[in-house]
Amino acid sequence: MISDFVKGKKKFDYPAGIQKGIMLHRHIDNFTDTHEATREAKEIFRPHYRLYSGAFVDVVYDHFLAIEPAEFTESSLHDFSQQVYFTLDKQAQWLPEKFALMFPYMKEHNWLFNYRTSWGTGKSLGGVVRRSVHLTESETAYQLFEEHYQLLQDCFRHFWASVKPFARKQFDILQSE
Repeated sequence: MISDFVKGKKKFDYPAGIQKGIMLHRHIDNFTDTHEATREAKEIFRPHYRLYSGAFVDVVYDHFLAIEPAEFTESSLHDFSQQVYFTLDKQAQWLPEKFALMFPYMKEHNWLFNYRTSWGTGKSLGGVVRRSVHLTESETAYQLFEEHYQLLQDCFRHFWASVKPFARKQFDILQSE
């Protein structure tokens, strides 16, 4: 959860287990960014958002993961999100400052669970804009999400089928080190 907030060698400021989590996240991010389905999905957002197209695809993928019946039911996603918040609360001393400031809102508004909804996904697309320096609106991103919903879902399914075994393998490698 904190990897995007830990830059470069700052990962060495954390215990070994958290370092491994950061490395796993970075491996998955690299895999995601170079996957053919992600490249196709980015093209939907690129004309309007250029370099930020990947951030919008990440949000869209979170939506499709949250509704993927093979991964979550509504109830199991709710339970999972509560477990994540509980775990983060227990590890609060390791949260980077920017993440620590955002986390209470994430938990209060149950961002992880609300990726299931169009409303929650729209709010998350808006979050990309709020955290960016150069973007001013997310309405176009939401319209593109709705307009290309089936294509984006197809991209996600293609991507998900290959990222799961990749992530498992990377996890196993990191655990053996």
